[in-house]
Amino acid sequence: MATCLTVLALGVSGCSVKQYAIDRAADALVEGGSTFASDDDPQLVREAVPFSLKTIESLIEASPKNEKLLLAACRGFTQYSYAFVQQDADRLEDRDVKASQAQALRARKLYSRARAYGQRGLEVRHAGFGKDPAKALAAMTKADVPLLYWTAAAWAAEISLSKENPDAVADAPQMLALADRAAALDDTYGEGAIPALMIALEMVRQGAQGDPAARARARFDRAVALSGKTQASPYVGYAESVTVPLQDKAQFEAMLGVALGIDPDAVPRHRLANLILQQRARWLLAHKDLLFAE
Repeated sequence: MATCLTVLALGVSGCSVKQYAIDRAADALVEGGSTFASDDDPQLVREAVPFSLKTIESLIEASPKNEKLLLAACRGFTQYSYAFVQQDADRLEDRDVKASQAQALRARKLYSRARAYGQRGLEVRHAGFGKDPAKALAAMTKADVPLLYWTAAAWAAEISLSKENPDAVADAPQMLALADRAAALDDTYGEGAIPALMIALEMVRQGAQGDPAARARARFDRAVALSGKTQASPYVGYAESVTVPLQDKAQFEAMLGVALGIDPDAVPRHRLANLILQQRARWLLAHKDLLFAE
């Protein structure tokens, strides 16, 4: 009798068992990001991440409302596009303009994919987000910050590569609303990730009071304080987003010098990001004569 009941229970709960397996896989994939983050071989990660991303997408097809999977997809595609695809586009520009443009287009598409997953995640957490974002944003809490941050980051990067597209640029206020809400709810997320993102956003924010560079500097100071001076991100971001528009070459070199002086092994969870951003810093310094007028 017990055996019959067990078989019956398994038959009835087949979908639950499948969902349980998907949920456990989602947990493993989300937590697995820390393994990539501490790796000291960017090329190895570059080759491994696409399989992980496609696995996440396969699981999303089976469980389209899994918040963890949607966050993992948003974060993963954003990081992969910035760390590898967009960097390739920049490095190719000197010697192969067409190839550079092709990579930039690919990066933009990957950012768009990431943004779409983030927006789906926000819709799952707050039904009606797509129809009335302002109302949904007002109801959000600290638990929504990861999705808000990664969706805004993907969207901002997509817009930055779509300057020839007025429709994409017109979305900037919506993107800023997500970033601002994340900052208001918990700007300590990611040990300064939000103010580091806001450095660039303050320089392009329309209609805000005060000097953009001063607002960006305040965000930079906050990011450095939260990161404990262990992350290259605020320094590279400030060098690119603030010192280049201001044509402050000395500050540019100083910021990138600090970024390059950070020990990637000091904080293992930041190792991969620091290595990639230090590569970016070296590339920027090698091209400073193109960025600054004599």
